[in-house]
Order: sequence, then structure tokens, then C-alpha cells
Amino acid sequence: MNLGPDINETLARARADLRIGVPVVLLSADGAALVMAAETAESARLEAMRARGLTPVLAITARRAETLKARCYDGDMARIVLPDGADLRWVLAVADPKDDLANPMKGPLQSAREGGAQLHRLSLMLCKAARLLPAALVADLADAEAFAAAERLTVVDAEAAAQAMDASAALQEIVAARVPIEVAENTRLHVFRPEDGSEEHYAIEIGRPDRALPVLTRLHSACFTGDLMGSLKCDCGPQLRGALAQMGAEGAGILLYLNQEGRGIGLANKMRAYSLQDQGFDTVEANHRLGFEDDERDFRVGSAILKELGFGAIRLMTNNPAKISMMEKTGVKVVERVPLVVGENAHNHGYLKVKAAKSGHLL
Repeated sequence: MNLGPDINETLARARADLRIGVPVVLLSADGAALVMAAETAESARLEAMRARGLTPVLAITARRAETLKARCYDGDMARIVLPDGADLRWVLAVADPKDDLANPMKGPLQSAREGGAQLHRLSLMLCKAARLLPAALVADLADAEAFAAAERLTVVDAEAAAQAMDASAALQEIVAARVPIEVAENTRLHVFRPEDGSEEHYAIEIGRPDRALPVLTRLHSACFTGDLMGSLKCDCGPQLRGALAQMGAEGAGILLYLNQEGRGIGLANKMRAYSLQDQGFDTVEANHRLGFEDDERDFRVGSAILKELGFGAIRLMTNNPAKISMMEKTGVKVVERVPLVVGENAHNHGYLKVKAAKSGHLL
């Protein structure tokens, strides 16, 4: 066996590099590119790129481009040409919507239309996977492998990376132990670790559910503000506690606690979305202005954990039809939808209305 990293391990390195501001190299059969996340970029590195004769463009998603009135010649994204003399402040102003209302005139922005956008698209996928703003400085490279070796940069095989990132990472159960909780003393906590080095996920098993029968199940995405702080801006905390209480009352159930904070965009980006909501945008509009889709979560993770635990049929506690659809598509039968409508208050009334109107939640 080769001691070097496989593609998932290389992607883990690339995500870590981007998070701390180190560029990575994407290498494909059609070309190569140097990629640096806009959020963590440093002025000195931007100038170093230019000093080496590289001409970066700023890759942004179509959602962000729509806000900026930039043309998307590449369909789901745009390659923004940096004006002469554009510095890192200009880059961040385009990438981050926090000051859009205070400084609305960022253009006119020029979008590149020649050449392929495969590597630019992959750079945005990497930024999202690293829980960063989906915006990246991307520059074409001629002698990529020599350049990467000289600069000691991580090299990512673009074709293999795209395939790996489109798939759901395999999960391995690391440990399980008894953890008595308030609603049910007979409770076990299972810890699952993805093989791609991303966040661990947890299964809370109440009682001893019969694997031959549909189990009462909740797919709960982590919500630091709601679950831990008791935030009134969402209904996550009451849903978590309500689901556990019902499972405790029935004597059996599985609650999957999935580390997909902020509908999969991460806590920092969720706080950015909250800040935009304070400016008057609803939760979906805020996500779009940041460059994200309505929901970036991967519910295939939940299906994989259920199968690993031996469950093929569930009674799913949810108001979200997308969860039902994903379970069915991935081979877990949903025999019943169990509504979980709790936690409405004066602070989240509008948020819940938007979830129903724009995201199809059954509230």
C-alpha cells in the first residue's frame, strides 16, 4: 500500500489549507489552477501570485452573482475579472455581502466568458466544504507540478476530487457507550466518523429498538445557538428536546445528531446570515446573498448511519419533505411522517413562515 494520501485524505488537506489561507493546486487533464479562498486570503499572497505572473479571477456562485448583477456565463457560477489595481479589500467586498447595503455600487463587474470553468467550480465546492464563504481567487497555471513542488503546495487531482465530493463519504462507527439522559436512562450514544476527515456525527439510541420494525427517528442537524444557547430565532432546540421526549415516552427511538450546522454552511456563515437578517433579509435571501443555496445539507449521511445500525424502515419525525425524499431515494423506507411542530415564538414566527413558503416545510 502507498503511504501517501488517497483522494479523500488529499481533500482533507486541501480544506485545511484553504481555511488557514494557504493556496492549493487543482490539476486536471485540461489544465491546472492555483486556488486561494477569498475569505482567508492575505494581501501578501495575492501580491505574490501577481509577482509570479499569475492573473487571478474571483470565482463566485450564481447566487452571489445575482445579488451583484454580474453575468453568469458559466451557468451556476461566474468568474469575475479583477480590475487593475484591485486589492484584497475589493475582493472581500465582492465575496462578503456584509456591507452590500452600505456600499451597493461594486460594479459594473466584468465576467470572464472564454475558457473552461471546471476548476473554478471545484474551487467553490472546496470552499463550501471548508465552511468558508463560497468565493475563491483562481489563477491558471502552466507548469503546475513544478510550481506546487517549489511552493510546497497540496496538489489535488480535479477529476478524482469532483467524483469524491459528489459522493457521500463512507462512515465508520468509532465507539458506542451507555449515557443515561433525562428522558430515558436506557440510552446509548454512537459516534460515527466519516472517512474523508469531515465532522463526526452521532446517533442517540433510546431503549432497544426492534430492528425488524419501523423505528421512531429524528434527523436533527446541529444548531449551536438553538440546541445549546436556547436561541429564540429558530425552533431547533424545542424540536431536539421534543423529539427526545417523545422517544423516551415510547421507550424507543433513534435521534441522529448530524454536524451540519446552519443547513450545512457552518456556524460562522450562519452568523453571517443572521447579520443579514438583521438588515431585513429573510433566511433564504440571506443564504443566497452569501452565495449558498437554501439548504446545503447532505441527508445521505443519515441514511448511511441508519443502515449501519441495522434499520431499514423508520417513522420519521420531520416537517421537511426533503428528508423523506432523501431517505426513500437511499433505500430507507419511511412508513410514517410524524409531525414535530413546536417552539414557535414572537422571534421566529417570520422564520417559520419562510420555511413553509420557500422551503416547503409542513408547518
